[in-house]
Amino acid sequence: MRIRTGYAITFDSPAPTPMLLMLSVHPSRIGDCVTSPAIRFDPPIPSRDYADRYGNTCTRLVAPAGRLTVSADFLIEDSGAVDEYAPDAVQHPVQDLPDEVMVYLLGSRYCDTDKLSNTAWQLFGTTPEGWARVQAIVDYVHERIRFDYQRADATRSALDGYTQREGVCRDFAHLAITFCRCMNIPARYCTGYLGDIGVPAVPDPMDFSAWFEAYLGGRWYTFDARHNRPRIGRILMARGRDATDVAISTHFGPSLLAGFQVHTDEVL
Repeated sequence: MRIRTGYAITFDSPAPTPMLLMLSVHPSRIGDCVTSPAIRFDPPIPSRDYADRYGNTCTRLVAPAGRLTVSADFLIEDSGAVDEYAPDAVQHPVQDLPDEVMVYLLGSRYCDTDKLSNTAWQLFGTTPEGWARVQAIVDYVHERIRFDYQRADATRSALDGYTQREGVCRDFAHLAITFCRCMNIPARYCTGYLGDIGVPAVPDPMDFSAWFEAYLGGRWYTFDARHNRPRIGRILMARGRDATDVAISTHFGPSLLAGFQVHTDEVL
């Protein structure tokens, strides 16, 4: 199947402002692009890309004073397969984990494991290890948090999500990741596109989506605590410890968001 996806984001800056963007398709999906996913700037400005420590593509630029629109619109080939289901995937003892996944057991800015460790063991300590334990966490978070697009809060941590019981997809992901790490299961944050493909459309404005991956059985598997069902057409942009590592834009100076549109649709 083919998916048409992209975005148009407008910033309004009172003065030239350095920015860091993470809006590119993840390198693992570049080969699936049918048309160019290159970022466009209006007005045209210079930019350059580099790879961060997690293998994501980051874009550096200086936004000029006034309005700058950043956009992309492209076609990408997708298998059309739903998220993989592997109920026999095992949980590894910590001492047997590869070195490169150990960072995903540690607390991070939005995944405050130190504050939720006791709660995690009380809730999930008797669940079977492995896939079943991660699914139990996903089920719990899915029921615990009420999705409300109007209640987005860029400062909300996993503990805040647990106590406030509301948020957006990133809050579901942060709480589930935190519980996994508390239970010694490496988990990492993912951001990208996820349209209403193969499911009834929802009235919420289209946005980028957040989900997470857990390390089981020697590899990473996708889980989604917000939707809690296998989905079609995920297009990965970036992975990291939490939303800090994969923010779509970071401004090193004042800049207002003046426009924001995302589209992700199957091409019939």
